[in-house]
Amino acid sequence: MAIESEVLVIGGGLGGLTSALAAARAGADVRLVSYKQSTLRNASGLIDILGYTPDGDGPLTDPYAAIPTLPAAHPYSTVGASTVRDAMALFDDVMPNYRGSHTDTNALVPTHGGTLKPTARYPAGASAGVASDERDVLLVGLESMVDFDAERAADHLGAAGVPFDVRGVTISFPGDLRADAKITRYAKLLDTDGEVSVRGRSRPVRAALAERVAPELADEQRVGFPAILGDDNAADIREDLGDRLGTEIFEVPMGPPSLPGLRLEDALFDALRAAGASIETGNPVAEFDGDDRVEQVYIEKNGAKIPNSAEQYVLATGGLVGKGVESDREGVYEPVFDCHVPHAEDRYDWFDTDVFGDHEFARFGVQTDDDLRPTQADGRVEFENLRAAGAVLGGYDFAAEKSGSGVSIATGYAAGTSAAQEAQ
Repeated sequence: MAIESEVLVIGGGLGGLTSALAAARAGADVRLVSYKQSTLRNASGLIDILGYTPDGDGPLTDPYAAIPTLPAAHPYSTVGASTVRDAMALFDDVMPNYRGSHTDTNALVPTHGGTLKPTARYPAGASAGVASDERDVLLVGLESMVDFDAERAADHLGAAGVPFDVRGVTISFPGDLRADAKITRYAKLLDTDGEVSVRGRSRPVRAALAERVAPELADEQRVGFPAILGDDNAADIREDLGDRLGTEIFEVPMGPPSLPGLRLEDALFDALRAAGASIETGNPVAEFDGDDRVEQVYIEKNGAKIPNSAEQYVLATGGLVGKGVESDREGVYEPVFDCHVPHAEDRYDWFDTDVFGDHEFARFGVQTDDDLRPTQADGRVEFENLRAAGAVLGGYDFAAEKSGSGVSIATGYAAGTSAAQEAQ
């Protein structure tokens, strides 16, 4: 007997989680299934709507103002600016520890490479680091974290013309953690304020860390650390270090693996459970039944294929990075439902090469109708009860545009809401 639900979401990344949340909050009985760990844990934790236009103009001040100018194939053109706003309102409701909802304009947030990233929402831990704040900054790097060169990042920020003075220093983390220590090791120590050995004497790690930073501090009113400042008690850690140093503390978003990305993933799964959805992770969708409609999918588990059936389905398995879209010598394809992915001889019929130039590969993905239902090459709907959301969609370049999170949230919201309405 099949496991039944009204809406079945396939994929546990930002698009899938938002789809499931939107459907559950619309009153549907929702089940989410996911195979691999999502790419959220490798993401910065920043939520970008649109930082640059497809032809490279930017950084954009108001991402919503640029949405009507995007090519017809872009997912934002499919869902519209008003849906993007509604989707971000849902995100703001379930993620109160994020900032930026007070304005339509992007913030410029420093990254670990010393660039300024235009982003619409950012964790509270990064809020004291925004470039619009004119207070001087000290960036603190750790000898055991080679991915963050504080001095170089400070130089790059200065060259970018930020309206404040910025310096970088590198210190040894108390306890002399090894260079291959996981970020969760730093976070756990700081969460518990665990004891570390400093010159043969046991010291609470927060006090010891502040003592190593204090001699490096001049007149800076803000101190930026790599994003390792706890998981369960991040706000308390920032406040504690700030009190000890007499400054405001912020985290600099890091590359993978990313503690802010892990925090975001955990918070969204918690919100989904609170909304009443059922969740199964770690098992792939092996096959499906159906012709014009998806009748049921089969989850591979311990050598068996477990049927799952629903009224409506959402495909949110990710893009080329997340393996929701795959490629071989024959072309590019979507592996779960074999949805059409424009490429080779037909890709130029869909992509506007006057806009996209030679970078169309980055925009490969499933094409859809106005209701996010995947379509074949001739525009016919593949399955009337299947929608696609997030990075599995084509028509945009999330890396160049700085639009990946926003597209996942907006299309996830639209797909989940439509699926719930159809299922009830």
